[in-house]
Amino acid sequence: MNDTPPPVSTAPRPRVSDRLPSWRIGITSGLVGILCCVGPTVLAILGIVSGATALAWANNLYDNYAWWFRLGGLTVLVALVWWSLRRRDQCSIDGVRKLKWRLLTVAGIAVGTYVVLYAVTTWLGTFA
Repeated sequence: MNDTPPPVSTAPRPRVSDRLPSWRIGITSGLVGILCCVGPTVLAILGIVSGATALAWANNLYDNYAWWFRLGGLTVLVALVWWSLRRRDQCSIDGVRKLKWRLLTVAGIAVGTYVVLYAVTTWLGTFA
């Protein structure tokens, strides 16, 4: 029997507060960007409005205001990234360079969230 304890790693582990919350920022901004379709869909799923009404609202919002919602999602993305970097004292060019791949991940998650929610709401619209 070997009673020696396992070796302890001496490499410093990043604190939870040092990491950029990529998933939360990406999903939040993607959701805001597609809120024109998700909002009426959620109201229909909850039974607050009919499916036909939700479809009419979603089509009207998407046709007339989609770019405003997308701009809102981009604004939320930039604001949350700025706030997160500011909290970590990394709101500089060096901080952005250091987190370049994580920032690209945030943007990818935001776009992916938008695309998935767009596909789901379009699919649910076929049942209205």
